[in-house]
Amino acid sequence: MDLIRGTLDVLLLKTVSWGPLHGYAISKSIRSQTAEVFKVEEGALYPALRRLEAKGLVTANWGTTDTGREAKFYTLTAQGRKRLKLEVDSWGRYVEAMSRVLHATRPGI
Repeated sequence: MDLIRGTLDVLLLKTVSWGPLHGYAISKSIRSQTAEVFKVEEGALYPALRRLEAKGLVTANWGTTDTGREAKFYTLTAQGRKRLKLEVDSWGRYVEAMSRVLHATRPGI
């Protein structure tokens, strides 16, 4: 399923809010959390992570994966936590409003 514009950033911020993760682990976590509905490909993942890093929302540090590979591990910054809260609140309002419309039995006129 294609992501709605603007959802990738919030998915990435939420995923790294649980602790430092490398790109493959982030992608795997999103697939798992969404029951395989969202699959973030490398061509979208790494540019988005670089964009979030440039905005100061995540930091990246080199480390070693469980399999012994060198990889960048991404961590949420304080600024990223604030942004995540704003995004979660905004998405909550959006989903609630959409749900009201989609489950309405009759328009409220």
